Amino acid sequence: MRYIVLDTETTGLDPDDGHKIIEVGCIEIINRKVTDNTFHKYLNPEREIDIEASKVHGLTANNLSDKPLFEDIYDEFLAYISDSPLIIHNAPFDLGFLKKEFEYLKLDSNFFTNEIIDTLKLARKISPGKKNTLDALCERYSIDNSDRDLHGALLDARLLAFVYLKLTVGQHDFTELTSDDTAHIIKKECINKDFKIIKASQEDIMLHENYFKN
Repeated sequence: MRYIVLDTETTGLDPDDGHKIIEVGCIEIINRKVTDNTFHKYLNPEREIDIEASKVHGLTANNLSDKPLFEDIYDEFLAYISDSPLIIHNAPFDLGFLKKEFEYLKLDSNFFTNEIIDTLKLARKISPGKKNTLDALCERYSIDNSDRDLHGALLDARLLAFVYLKLTVGQHDFTELTSDDTAHIIKKECINKDFKIIKASQEDIMLHENYFKN
């Protein structure tokens, strides 16, 4: 079972306003193990970056002036993700930007048919009413994000990979967890079957009961 965790950084919030992708980061998970096979590119958006967006990821137009365009890397990007399901936090945001980039290249965005797992929807179903940002999930599941002073696509994808593995330990009900434009139910085969159940001994049970009696 191969999954790709994907994240992007952008020049702003709305692709329909001309904002573009400036960083793509992908992490591979095979059989519930994070591998070293990554995909990471900085991109020249050929436009200015919103000040508020730059405060989030620290990137400026000057930083990216010598980087490739999306059209220069999309073949390599598509070869990397292949037909693997994509794990994305708040998937409609990243997918909206990716589909807009495909439109610029005169490609039908419908050819991008990878199955999508939206971890924001997953987290909201598991912990309704709680804050489910990536930082909040890292704190909840004891994942070290101390290096995350600024957002970065590859760093955030790596953190999300470990968040996803924690979110889905023992999870069986994945209904309505995917993005609106595609549906994907995780197969039972991806659940780690190597866990051993160690039952308490009679002595353990007695010690436990005596502890609470006292």
